[in-house]
Amino acid sequence: MLAVQRMPRSASLFVAASFPFPNSSSVKQSVKVPFRYSGEAAKINVSAVRSKAGNGLATSSSSVATVSEIVTEENRSAETAEDKKKVVLPTNESSEKLLRIRHTCAHVMAMAVQKIFPDAKVTIGPWIENGFYYDFDMGPLTEVDLKKIKKEMDRIIGRNLPLLREEVTRDEAQRRIEAINEPYKMEILNSIKEEPITIYHIGNEWWDLCAGPHVESTGNIDRKAVELESVAGAYWRGDVKNPMLQRIYGTAWESEEQLKAYRHFKEEAKRRDHRRIGQDLDLFSIQEDAGGGLVFWHPKGAIIRHIIEDSWRKIHIDCGYSLLYTPHVARADLWKISGHLDFYKENMYDQMNIEDELYQLRPMNCPYHILVYKRKRHSYRDFPIRVAELGTVYRYELSGSLHGLFRVRGFTQDDAHIFCLEDQIKNEIRGVLDLTEQILLQFGFSNYEVNLSTRPEKAVGDDDIWDKATTALRDALDDKGWSYQIDEGGGAFYGPKIDLKIEDALGRKWQCSTIQVDFNLPQRFDITYVDSNSEKKRPIMIHRAVLGSLERFFGVLIEHYAGDFPLWLSPIQARILPVTDTLLDYCFELDKKLKANGIRSEVLHGERLPKLIRNAETQKIPVMAVVGPKELETQSVTVRSRFGGELGTMKVDEFICRVNSAIENKTFL
Repeated sequence: MLAVQRMPRSASLFVAASFPFPNSSSVKQSVKVPFRYSGEAAKINVSAVRSKAGNGLATSSSSVATVSEIVTEENRSAETAEDKKKVVLPTNESSEKLLRIRHTCAHVMAMAVQKIFPDAKVTIGPWIENGFYYDFDMGPLTEVDLKKIKKEMDRIIGRNLPLLREEVTRDEAQRRIEAINEPYKMEILNSIKEEPITIYHIGNEWWDLCAGPHVESTGNIDRKAVELESVAGAYWRGDVKNPMLQRIYGTAWESEEQLKAYRHFKEEAKRRDHRRIGQDLDLFSIQEDAGGGLVFWHPKGAIIRHIIEDSWRKIHIDCGYSLLYTPHVARADLWKISGHLDFYKENMYDQMNIEDELYQLRPMNCPYHILVYKRKRHSYRDFPIRVAELGTVYRYELSGSLHGLFRVRGFTQDDAHIFCLEDQIKNEIRGVLDLTEQILLQFGFSNYEVNLSTRPEKAVGDDDIWDKATTALRDALDDKGWSYQIDEGGGAFYGPKIDLKIEDALGRKWQCSTIQVDFNLPQRFDITYVDSNSEKKRPIMIHRAVLGSLERFFGVLIEHYAGDFPLWLSPIQARILPVTDTLLDYCFELDKKLKANGIRSEVLHGERLPKLIRNAETQKIPVMAVVGPKELETQSVTVRSRFGGELGTMKVDEFICRVNSAIENKTFL
């Protein structure tokens, strides 16, 4: 059972000040290349982006006069990135010092809050991926309050107060909590099973129940490397029935330089936000009139989805998969058999009564694929059996957890299931790894974080088959040559699994691909095959997804490319720009010819050429074909590539050939 639609968490951040364009380590977004239109009308010079190293610029043989330069906002942003020094940001996992700083900052912040707001009650304050937070039971906080709290934190840090660890009995801890009237601390104490109880003091002025670790004194924190970021509401223990708390988020680093790099990283991430870019480029929307978490793919976004799906289908057919289409609803009994109604009900929508029978929107595709398997008897000679589907599923998410394309209520999984014999597991897993790499590489993802999760404490299936399946997964990874980490006990109750995270242009990690061996559903649905001795045996079932959710993967793609899609994936590959509207007949003939040759093109007119080019830059069009009187006379176009700069004037047939070659090879023009 694949459960991949969750808000991804970015992991290690290694890029903060210098951002190479995806797919080419040699490309920097801030390089300026002049564009020279060599026709008889206006001549302009615009900032552009250089293509791969060694990709020279073809210039026109005509004389050139420069009258203006257009620099887009995104290029200015990229220039800022280029000018800064690259800083490698540590993580909590790579730096224990950083983890101690962040944990201590949470305590320092809580102490500062209670100094300014004595009636505030404290709850918990952990370190998190890029900093820390602490939850308080108190009135709403403002930006002004955050500044006051940060100022008080600076004072505490400057006093160089020691962090002192103390062990006390449960009774003593209870007495102290009652003395300061902290009800949430009492609840936390009651949840702690171990003794003695550990307390950390900041000097002799403030303390909290805590297991550590912390820095030795507040003076070990660089106050210029700490920043309070935001305030959000959070229910105590995450339960809507509990009080709403004020959660203050902060970030902390080892040095001011790291904080500055992190700020720049946040600015770049904000610039790449798929929700903003999706709106600016008119790719998708979420219409509140239809309901939250339901995605509308607009024509341009739908074109990209179509390209992704077509490529996905071709690769799967080439790899021996049979494609399926299955219903969006089924009788509720099906989900009882699968166990979803017992273990996944909170993520499922209410059932529908149809002619006195209960039906359920599907949260998963797996039971459907099993029903297809069960439609006839199978022999051991039939294996492996591989089926795949781009299947839309529906899962209930709280409105507060919805986030653009990353967390939605209806989404399409690139789902597939393999039914095989025990001795086929390794080869099938290796085949999935190869297919995964093939699909991800075409989108520019080549760096992965891979985890192999083994048997948890509670599991179904015999020890023997667990050992065989885990060994097969491990051997397949070793055979593939990928490095991976073992997540002991992290497997699902129904089988071991491999999880793969892709790394984007900013170094963020996104969970996409997963491969799961399942001993549970074959047993629940009682699926069998006939072996060589004419005895009934149970096949092994493998669940796998490469992209995960198409919606979420599209969001990742948007942010990875900052909306600057490569030529083969761009919804509009070439925009034809006439110098004057008197040339429209030729432009529309050219547009028709490009479309006939499989190039997604359009004609844009009605403005002066500099504005047409500026608009094409803003809309991130990969190729511009400028048409003037000279081009009409010679049946040619003057070409500018977004990533290759000025390519000069060329005959239409040559232009079509070069564009199609770049599309086919997934390269820049």
